[in-house]
Amino acid sequence: MFTNFIYFLTALILYTTCYYSEGVYNTPDNALIYAFLVIVIFAVACRISFKRLEKKDTGKFFKTKTELDHTLNSYIFKLSVLALVVYGIDLYYFKLKLLFADYKIFHLFPTLEAVIFLMLFLIYLIIIWDSAWIVQKQFFPDTVKRKDFILSNISFSLPALIPWFLLSIIADIIQILPFPALSDFLSTALGEIAYIMLFLIAMAIFGPFLIQKLWRCKTLEYHEKREIIEMTCEKTDFKYADILRWELFGGTMITAGIMGLWHRFRYLLVTPALMNLLEDNEITAVISHEIGHAKKKHLYFYVFFFAGYMSCVFFLFDPLMLLIYSSETLYNFALLLNAGHDSMISIAFSLILVSVFLLYFRYVFGFFMRNFERQADTYVFSVMGDSWSLITTFYKIIKYSGQSPDKPNWHHFSISERINFLKKCQTDPSEIQRHDRKIYKIVLGFIFALILVCVAGYSINYGKGSQYLNKYIAQKVLKQDFRINPENTKLYGMIGDYSYNHNEYKNAESAWQNALTADPVNIHALNNLAWLYATCEDTAIRNKDKAYELASKALKISQDSYVLDTYAEACLINQFCTEAINAATKAWEKSSVEKKDYYKNQYRKVKQNCKN
Repeated sequence: MFTNFIYFLTALILYTTCYYSEGVYNTPDNALIYAFLVIVIFAVACRISFKRLEKKDTGKFFKTKTELDHTLNSYIFKLSVLALVVYGIDLYYFKLKLLFADYKIFHLFPTLEAVIFLMLFLIYLIIIWDSAWIVQKQFFPDTVKRKDFILSNISFSLPALIPWFLLSIIADIIQILPFPALSDFLSTALGEIAYIMLFLIAMAIFGPFLIQKLWRCKTLEYHEKREIIEMTCEKTDFKYADILRWELFGGTMITAGIMGLWHRFRYLLVTPALMNLLEDNEITAVISHEIGHAKKKHLYFYVFFFAGYMSCVFFLFDPLMLLIYSSETLYNFALLLNAGHDSMISIAFSLILVSVFLLYFRYVFGFFMRNFERQADTYVFSVMGDSWSLITTFYKIIKYSGQSPDKPNWHHFSISERINFLKKCQTDPSEIQRHDRKIYKIVLGFIFALILVCVAGYSINYGKGSQYLNKYIAQKVLKQDFRINPENTKLYGMIGDYSYNHNEYKNAESAWQNALTADPVNIHALNNLAWLYATCEDTAIRNKDKAYELASKALKISQDSYVLDTYAEACLINQFCTEAINAATKAWEKSSVEKKDYYKNQYRKVKQNCKN
């Protein structure tokens, strides 16, 4: 189930990193028809795959249900990966994102477009789950129907996207509110970090309340089983908001869970199957395990782990993008395939981010989760004195679920491994302390490594490291035998933008001049260099004559608001007040809704300076 989280977050990365080459404004001919045909072909492939698996099962190909379960999960995994590949084809080859390019609502609320494309990926997963049911149904009682199976998969997956959705939609709303100071602050590095961290803390505290509503959990009715849970919580001095009945897959899953940092929004979840199967002492053992997660602060670490990933991406995003953009190998590969350079950069960047995400969560996070689960298992000793009740619980899960005790799991040790470790601790209690020390050391090591990455990332972006990176990129570019064509100017333009944003104005000037050498009518370089000469805080770089000359050239090519805005600044520094006010007025009038406030303030500034 947790694997679905990774699938959805991977699809989200593929979407957010998908960009197209400049000049590509429409989808290929009949792209929508071809995309629909791909969905149909994918559905047929899924249906055939699971029909063949059903036929094998009917023919007694599998000796045990465990073998069938393993093969079934293998099919689902492979088809889910294929779904990601097909989803990538929809984005990068069919360029389906361009279907919504002309709709204003998606410019105001980009999150809505992202939701549509995540629903497209959800369709692929639903096709897999629907096709798999012909085999999967034998692992569930007759009370669980195909609809229950699909809806449970969907509802269990959605919490992975709730933080992203709320974070993004609130950011969209802030951008259209009449509070330019707030929008400007959130556009800064400090503002982005503050907003993300504040939101992450809020979701960590209040998110469980939303999730239990999404899962339609109900308060566990009062009976002997609830009384046992309450007694266990009282014994361990564990505070909680409620004990909930978790109807996961019709309540047939034999599992329990805990979520929530703050006791007012902390919930214990138990499924009906678990309550019906286990004896009183076994329920105490399972609840002790869940309480162990809270007592050992695992939930806090999970929040910190997510924050660590966001920090790494935040600090390394720009340098990584710049290194990819400057790759001559990638540029030559794009020429070989006759593909747009920007599209190849987007694909390369997506693949790198997806790889980092999978390594970070599947392996690093998985390593911590497995060891945290083991530590939570050992907490039963402090509550019950021994682990036999938890061990018998594991044996019952093996018997009634049909799972292999040796089945590998990326976020849990296998049941056999968990039983063997508990028996080892039963024989040698010092093993518990050794594992606690191991957890302490690996957590400290992770924190230290994360601090190193963040410090290095900060230095590369905002410290001395940025100067070395810019010099490295510039030298690399200069040593390469670039062909003189308009696409090469994009690299120089990006170096100029990166340098300007890091207050390295000489490097920015040099990069934009190189861009104009390759392409004298490059609007990006003309406009940005004119802006630099007109507004640079380093007066030694300012040049009013060049600013006006370049801005005038840019204006002949484009009458967009940002070009008019630069022309107004160039006129202002030359004291051509009438032209400056006229240009600022036009920039304001032509601007989009989300930029109105900026150009309105620019107009007022120009008018005030002209009066003075």
